[in-house]
Amino acid sequence: MRGPQRIVCLTEEPTETLYALGEQDRIVGISGFTVRPAIARKQKPKVSAFTSAKIGEILKLEPDFVVGFSDIQADIAAELIRHGVEVWISNHRSVDGIIDYIRRLGALVGAEEKANAYADDLQRGLDGIADAAARLPRRPKVYFEEWDEPLISGIQWVAELVRIAGGDDIFPERAAESLAKQRILEDPSEVVRRVPDIILGSWCGKKFRPEKVAARPGWDAVPAVRDGELHEIKSPMILQPGPAALTDGVGAIAAIVRDWAVRHG
Repeated sequence: MRGPQRIVCLTEEPTETLYALGEQDRIVGISGFTVRPAIARKQKPKVSAFTSAKIGEILKLEPDFVVGFSDIQADIAAELIRHGVEVWISNHRSVDGIIDYIRRLGALVGAEEKANAYADDLQRGLDGIADAAARLPRRPKVYFEEWDEPLISGIQWVAELVRIAGGDDIFPERAAESLAKQRILEDPSEVVRRVPDIILGSWCGKKFRPEKVAARPGWDAVPAVRDGELHEIKSPMILQPGPAALTDGVGAIAAIVRDWAVRHG
């Protein structure tokens, strides 16, 4: 076999991608936050969180390749590199970036053809959703909430998936910011002023509470609250920059947008 044979995945998206490519036998360690695919939690030892990792446990696995995500894992990567481990940290934030990530990961592990075919299939799925959305009678304004204390709006790939699904993210200027702290809404009433038709909540690590959102001062004037259009998108489906967001995540958004358009078209 070509490429690395003992891979540690510090986040969920490389695990999901490698399983989708049929290359799961190469994986020797995963993130404790991994939920997709569910079988990975039963088959692979959990050796990292998002901002921390069990460096000693990882080294015992004798990895020849470690895959992580974003500058937030820079310290983990540096420590492993100091121990002579080869590390790749991706830093993609867009839909195109996710597609390219899948192609690059496949190439790095010696499964380029399978990765390209998988990426092409994912792109066709997105194109199909976009084509269907273009035929909707109306496009709703959508507020995506990534966290509630403080309020944090959606990241770039989420805003792009909302657009592909037929909606328009109400904070496009915030979505362009890669760091969560730059997407904090200092004034919650800004959501009221932008009058979203749909509110999507994905509070990473806890259940979305639409009744709490609806009870916020002044939010009874928001069309989404008035019409009961507050919906949860499970965080593993949308907040990981990997295959889940491009399949189940965008599919869930598209279904919500389509139902809204039918009622309000």
